[in-house]
Amino acid sequence: MDIMGLMKKAGAMQAKMAEMQAELDTVTVEGLSGGGMVKITLTAKGALQGLTIDPSLLKADEKEILEDLIVAAHADARRKAEGVLEERMKGLTAGLELPPGMKLPF
Repeated sequence: MDIMGLMKKAGAMQAKMAEMQAELDTVTVEGLSGGGMVKITLTAKGALQGLTIDPSLLKADEKEILEDLIVAAHADARRKAEGVLEERMKGLTAGLELPPGMKLPF
């Protein structure tokens, strides 16, 4: 491949990357724990959008359980957000000849 062709592809990818980054602000994922008793909503970029807790969990003697469920729901949402990002990046880098194991964005 010639250098001009490579530069053209890089420019197109940069434009698509900017578009994708803007889109990721609007894509949301939900993380659940405790059978859905705790729900966290994040953007695909990881910004917290919401937290819902089943009222039955709001007992002083179950504070540690609630804390653990919030952490678990957040971890679930982060995994899903990372999955969305990975899928979008696969589509963006399709056709680009990147070395094995190289991930974008750098």
